[in-house]
Amino acid sequence: MNTNTRASGRKLGAVGLAEHLQFTLASALTLLLMFTLLRLGLLLFNHELIGTASVANLAEAFVNGVRFDLRVVVCILVPLLLAPFSLRVMAARQLLRYWLTVCASVAILVGLIELNFYQEFHQRLNSLVFQYLQEDPATVLSMLWHGFPVLRLLAVWGVLSTLMFILFGRLERLTRRVGAASNGSTPRPAGSGWAARAAVVFVLVLVSVVVARGTLRQGPPLRWGDAFTTDSMFANQLGLNGSLTLYDAAKSRMSSHRDNVWKPTLPTGQARDITRQLLLTGYDRLVDTETAAVRRDYQAPATGTLPVRNVVVILMESFAGRFVGALGSQDGITPNFDGLAEQGLLFSRFFSNGTHTHQGMFASMACFPNLPGFEYLMQTPEGGNHFSGLPQLLSARAFNDVYVYNGDFAWDNQSGFFGNQGMTRFIGRNDYVDPVVDDPTWGVSDQDMFDRAVDELNQLNNGEPFYALLQTLSNHTPYALPEPLPVEPVQGHGSLDQHLTAMRYSDWALGQFFDKARQMPWFDETLFVVVGDHGFGANEQLTEMDLYRFHVPMLIIAPGIAETFGSRRDVVGTQVDIVPTIMGRLGGEVRHQCWGRDLLALEAGDPGFGIIKPSGSDQTVAMVRGDRILVQPKGLEPRLYRYRFGEHPQAQRLEAADIDPLMTQQLQAYLQTATESLLANSSGDREQSNAAPRPAAKPRRSTINGAAAGKS
Repeated sequence: MNTNTRASGRKLGAVGLAEHLQFTLASALTLLLMFTLLRLGLLLFNHELIGTASVANLAEAFVNGVRFDLRVVVCILVPLLLAPFSLRVMAARQLLRYWLTVCASVAILVGLIELNFYQEFHQRLNSLVFQYLQEDPATVLSMLWHGFPVLRLLAVWGVLSTLMFILFGRLERLTRRVGAASNGSTPRPAGSGWAARAAVVFVLVLVSVVVARGTLRQGPPLRWGDAFTTDSMFANQLGLNGSLTLYDAAKSRMSSHRDNVWKPTLPTGQARDITRQLLLTGYDRLVDTETAAVRRDYQAPATGTLPVRNVVVILMESFAGRFVGALGSQDGITPNFDGLAEQGLLFSRFFSNGTHTHQGMFASMACFPNLPGFEYLMQTPEGGNHFSGLPQLLSARAFNDVYVYNGDFAWDNQSGFFGNQGMTRFIGRNDYVDPVVDDPTWGVSDQDMFDRAVDELNQLNNGEPFYALLQTLSNHTPYALPEPLPVEPVQGHGSLDQHLTAMRYSDWALGQFFDKARQMPWFDETLFVVVGDHGFGANEQLTEMDLYRFHVPMLIIAPGIAETFGSRRDVVGTQVDIVPTIMGRLGGEVRHQCWGRDLLALEAGDPGFGIIKPSGSDQTVAMVRGDRILVQPKGLEPRLYRYRFGEHPQAQRLEAADIDPLMTQQLQAYLQTATESLLANSSGDREQSNAAPRPAAKPRRSTINGAAAGKS
């Protein structure tokens, strides 16, 4: 190679490096602007949730958002940041343009998906996305197609992706011309050699690492908790980046779910002692103390039993306490439930243990809490453990059973899980004849389910006691409602109108069921428990844990219930308290290892407690006691709130000095002990009761798609 050729190469190399750096910077700013606009879109689409957030709160969210967005931008720009190592890569502008467009297109798709996701769950994208993908594809696709504007979103995605492709092309041409013009015809003496380009890469990587960390502090890099800097939960969530939270969820899913459990911080013996103090009442006697954490013999006082022999648990889909009239709502959504509440015992501070139906199922029926790392317990190997729940306890007393449901029992592995726990008869969507509604996604309507339930309970009334689980589904998008509707549609609540209409319909169907059940001979000897599987978010958010998604009504209807216990209790309880509360009303001694208590046998002045956790990869947990809730994000400082439900609900953040260290210790001990018990398969009970065991019976399952429902 002659001297002129080498000089020309140096000249082109210098120009190429300058152009490339300009193109990289322009691309970074463009991506940053794109993420900011996606955040703005999320804000505008969910403007009803702004609530009391101030302009300063929202501005702070956008500033925080830049820090999270920069982490994603740096990852996207990795090929461009390393490109100066090779003149050929820097010259491959079109390939870099395609790479940037693909990444931007994926981010845009994530942002569009997140619009409705946040509206439904009040969370940025998380592991729920992958959980739905793991379920039955036909059902998931049907839910998406019928519940969301899929074609419109795809069209917007296509248009925006095309615009980004055009924009990156424009930047490529613009920076090429700017680089050439700035160079003129005079060769640059520096910047063309490999050493100089390596030095540039070193500086770029160093700056990028600092930017990607998002913080100059020692220790861990920027975490999701760093977005929680305001008193507005909506503003705090707005500061996160959906692509980043989805990536973190995917990374978590690729690891064992056991890797996500809370690590022990207390000696095992101390954690057990604290947990036992939380759960044991004066009517409990510990047994098997060396092999089991809270296995005990329990017998409620004779004055606390009721003249009942049957049990019916009604799990109401998305039955949010925020919109229940008996709990203070003025919206007129639940007139039938409100009327029933006047005939029974209503719990005003009752919470779901999680924010998804499957968590409500295993908490209510298997009496086990929703733990970090085991949010999908019914589908994990640990879900094959035998829990000390209603199926096992009542099967040991020779109760017959039935589980009546609108949909497919393969969803969430319901028949597999509950069949393993001891239930034998399952009535699902393919067992209905000429239903009022036959929805392609979820199955039949709530009125179909309740009508079939009356028939099934009549068949079970053959002289033996029975228990039943009735689960509604119409109050879940896409809403399976009959036409014409038997109730007036709800108006005036914006994006919640359809949801509240479905809730009003479910309430109507519940009223129809009780009208028919009262005419049956088994009604006056049956204990009914009506409880929400979880709530849903309102336009405002109550604490960063969003209590509206957990607050549900729990109503007990039984002969003599109000005369014995009154018509209302303000004690705190969660779904794991349902089984021991039921067993206390049936009477007799029972050996169990429930992770809750009989709410009607607590000492006077006991405010009750509950441990709750949201669905998905959010590892935040909370302990509710009385009118206070301690929120503990994983790895961050706890926060304490005082809350109030009713017609004018509100929450107030308290000072860190107000946090009782014992409450923090109790929360950790409970989680640690329950997790260790689950992993050791000692969370159930080998000897269910002193009653004669039920003779073995051949499982009676409904047929779904020609085969027994459930997954292995």
